[in-house]
Amino acid sequence: MSAAPLRLGFVGAGGNTTTRHLPGFFALPDIAFRAVANRSIASAERVATAWNIARVEADWRAVVEAQDIDAVCIGTWPNLHAEVTCAALAAGKHVLCEARMAASLPEANAMLAATHSAPGRVAQLVPAPHTLGVDAAVMSWVAAGHAGDLRSVEVWDLNAAYADPATPITWRLERRFSGVNILTLGIFYEVLLRWLAADAVVTAAHGTITTPHRPTSDGGMAEVNLPEALLVDGLFPTCGGATLRMMHSGLSAAAPRTEILLRGTRGELRWDGRRGVVETRPAAFASGATDAPWTTLATVGADAWRVEADFAASVRDGSPVSRTDFATGLRYMMFTDAVSRLITW
Repeated sequence: MSAAPLRLGFVGAGGNTTTRHLPGFFALPDIAFRAVANRSIASAERVATAWNIARVEADWRAVVEAQDIDAVCIGTWPNLHAEVTCAALAAGKHVLCEARMAASLPEANAMLAATHSAPGRVAQLVPAPHTLGVDAAVMSWVAAGHAGDLRSVEVWDLNAAYADPATPITWRLERRFSGVNILTLGIFYEVLLRWLAADAVVTAAHGTITTPHRPTSDGGMAEVNLPEALLVDGLFPTCGGATLRMMHSGLSAAAPRTEILLRGTRGELRWDGRRGVVETRPAAFASGATDAPWTTLATVGADAWRVEADFAASVRDGSPVSRTDFATGLRYMMFTDAVSRLITW
């Protein structure tokens, strides 16, 4: 006997919803797409037609309050995450909310508080996706003590997305949409939370804006008020004071670089996101070598994305949310908030 369908509503249907969430849910058994609300009726109608969604709503509140919807997938920009999430939980709906968690730390706190008032409702954040295929291998390597005493952590995410001043503005460069979320800072800090199970303290942050105004899609100009490049320094108090440096830039003229480096007294680990590989080697000062060769620990392999399947399983059988629960979201929001408050220009 088949299970009753999980009836879904969608608030926001942008890139990640149409490329990940809708296909992911569509591939599961016993799923029903009931309603969608987007920034415009026309865009919602296009998505509804493409994915056979039963109806289009002009107001997202109609999706949240609908009696024929069990769960809401929120794919808006961060500025709406808290309002929609809190309303959906209050209406008795399960929630899958796009990353980043919220536009501000108070909003993130409100979202976590809302889960306490909605027992039995699943509240899941879309996880940082880049390392899903190698997380288990890295976490095992760290837990086994192969790093020894951690000494430093570096994150690099450099590209030329905003190097051309004529490149149109995106929501990621406007505080009214992104809030305290800057570039890929929160996404990669979430990865560090998985790998190290430790929180960092921010000691310094510097942001760069080279193009104060950028063109908009309607031919106007908009102010750029979030960094196009960011440098963050910090440390991990519970990891012996290991240092943290995070470098994020859309202004890099050099070859793109997406890496995380962990350096310890016994060993070093490098995740190269461009090649999809994790490598390790003995620590240089432990082995006596100045340039020891890297050995492959893991490769990304098959697509490890299971967000929609995991969410559906949590709703149907009570499986705990691991990627990513609201408590973890609050931790990365605390970090991004600290960066935002300390940033210099």
